[in-house]
Amino acid sequence: LGTPKQVEYLAGYLEAERSSREASKRATLLRRCALPAPKTFDGYDWSAVSWPEGMGRESLLALDFVERREDLVLMGDVGTGKTHMASALCALACERRLEARFFIDELGFLPLDADGARLLFQVFADAYERQSVVITTNLEFSRWGSVFGDDQMAAAVIDRIVHHGRLVQFRGESYRARFRCCDCSISDALFAQILLTKHTVYAVGAE
Repeated sequence: LGTPKQVEYLAGYLEAERSSREASKRATLLRRCALPAPKTFDGYDWSAVSWPEGMGRESLLALDFVERREDLVLMGDVGTGKTHMASALCALACERRLEARFFIDELGFLPLDADGARLLFQVFADAYERQSVVITTNLEFSRWGSVFGDDQMAAAVIDRIVHHGRLVQFRGESYRARFRCCDCSISDALFAQILLTKHTVYAVGAE
């Protein structure tokens, strides 16, 4: 079996190899996730978040909804942390060696053509009761018909989400807009240009 030092060395080597493999797997999962920007929950502002009954921060960070194959709809005002939360949840899942994809962000921000609507419906249909889907949107359910261009298709999607899903609502002033309150010299025209640029990039990332 070798000397105690040799056994200790072998145990240390095996532990380092295991840690390296796990770190490599987490890094691979994170790359595949295709996040538009890396986000974590460190310093996250929870003040805009309104939780559904039976759910809270602890449950979210434990990824309980993933274990239960529940969907999450992050719905509410623009700039209140919905995309940040969705990105951080993807990163957290990868950290725990769960596969994740950053996909449905700001549903309704861009119109869908007929083919796009059918493809998105198929995503929800395929995931139903098999895996969790996280959606961010500033549109209430009653307006989803305009997104899909078909009220019946929208109703079918909403039915699947509501059956095994939770609605987390966001209310408050846009985080980006708060910079208007800081003591800095920035013209209204330049501020509007910054917002437009951010929203343009945001839309491309969600396409």
